[in-house]
Amino acid sequence: MDVNHADFWESNYRDARLNWDLGGPTPVFRALAEEGAFPAGRLIVLGAGLGHDARLFARHGHEVTALDFAPGAARAMRALQDPAHPVDILQADFFSLPQALDRGFDAVLEYVFYCAIDPARRPDYAKTVARLLRPGGRFIGLIFPTDERPGGPPFTSRPEELIALLEGQGLVLERRETRPETIKPRRGREELVVMRRLPG
Repeated sequence: MDVNHADFWESNYRDARLNWDLGGPTPVFRALAEEGAFPAGRLIVLGAGLGHDARLFARHGHEVTALDFAPGAARAMRALQDPAHPVDILQADFFSLPQALDRGFDAVLEYVFYCAIDPARRPDYAKTVARLLRPGGRFIGLIFPTDERPGGPPFTSRPEELIALLEGQGLVLERRETRPETIKPRRGREELVVMRRLPG
């Protein structure tokens, strides 16, 4: 099995091998949400997993779509759904999303999804992100792991490479920083990158 097929990811849910899961919202995203760093709007969470970040942003007034490839992730998110702050759960292949979603979102949220895809598909990742964003919409990515490592997933993710790919799709860099809220095992290995899609 390989990362391009849902069966690879479904096996992780079936065998409870969710090493990427933090057991709650990503601390950096929790801080950003509490700061009101981004205006509430329509937001899609890529590779949403158990949906911690999706539910976090829904509680802060965003209209959230949680996207994941694995049926097990979608089932888990439905079981964890908060009726007071519902999330639209979409089980689908990121690279084959329907055109109806084009320019449908004010924000794309990224954490441990980019590092999980086949690195050869990263240019297509950038194209799809741009396709999902409305003009003026933001890519909000916590890029991990930024250190050199063999193999994957997770595959080494260089922020400057992703920034260049997204700039090629009409996005401009707004912020790039290391945040203090990162969990200890990932300290020094992740960076926040925020980019905005230009009109056109």
